[in-house]
Amino acid sequence: MIKPASNIDEVITILQEIIDRETMLNSPLAYFPALYRMVTIRVKQGILNDEFDDGNRMEQLDVLFANRYISAYVDFKGKRPITGSWRVTLEAGKKPLLVLQHLLLGMNAHINLDLGIAAAETMRNKTLSVLHNDFNIINRLLAEMSDKVQVRIGKVSPLIGLLDRFAGHSDDMVVKFSISEARDGAWKSAGEFHSAQNKGSLLAERDRKISALGLGLIYPNSVMVRNLVAVIRLAELKNVRKVVSTIASVS
Repeated sequence: MIKPASNIDEVITILQEIIDRETMLNSPLAYFPALYRMVTIRVKQGILNDEFDDGNRMEQLDVLFANRYISAYVDFKGKRPITGSWRVTLEAGKKPLLVLQHLLLGMNAHINLDLGIAAAETMRNKTLSVLHNDFNIINRLLAEMSDKVQVRIGKVSPLIGLLDRFAGHSDDMVVKFSISEARDGAWKSAGEFHSAQNKGSLLAERDRKISALGLGLIYPNSVMVRNLVAVIRLAELKNVRKVVSTIASVS
């Protein structure tokens, strides 16, 4: 039984367990934790290398942040209530989507919803602004790892370049998703959660917005984008184990 992590090493171990479980099922729900595990390993290296202002605080943030995903995954599997953002993401494991869409869905729920909450919890009864630099660093690491993974996606999705070529100016979420914009939104959200008296209503409202963004990733508004996605998916590798191996490649 998967339990919440208490340190960053446990986060890495639990993410691998989720990857293994979903890979055995040939489920694309293995893709996001494969990316997330890489990011967490990089954050651990950053802590060991004193890249953050406060390594202990960063590990606390990392664990609180990760446990929101881990708890959502465990509760989803146990058919218990979870946030709408994660329900949209995890239910999409049964949908015929691109590898890229599955990754973006996980990032949407985790960055746009969970990160601000985790940052606010980390700095409960403390001054939130002192976290800002480390907050930006962890997001920079996420962006760096995501850039590497996007290159690797081309190995399992040979037609993925068609999105940029023919839909680069589209407003559809699957085309315009931006980690930097998500980061900025998450920091604003952290400030709101940090000072809110009624965190429950704030969470519900934020969750509704992020759920809608997730649905936009699944169901593009543009007919052109929908058609491109269908064509791109025809050429994608469907073997989850091979996709995960490519995403998590150290090369």
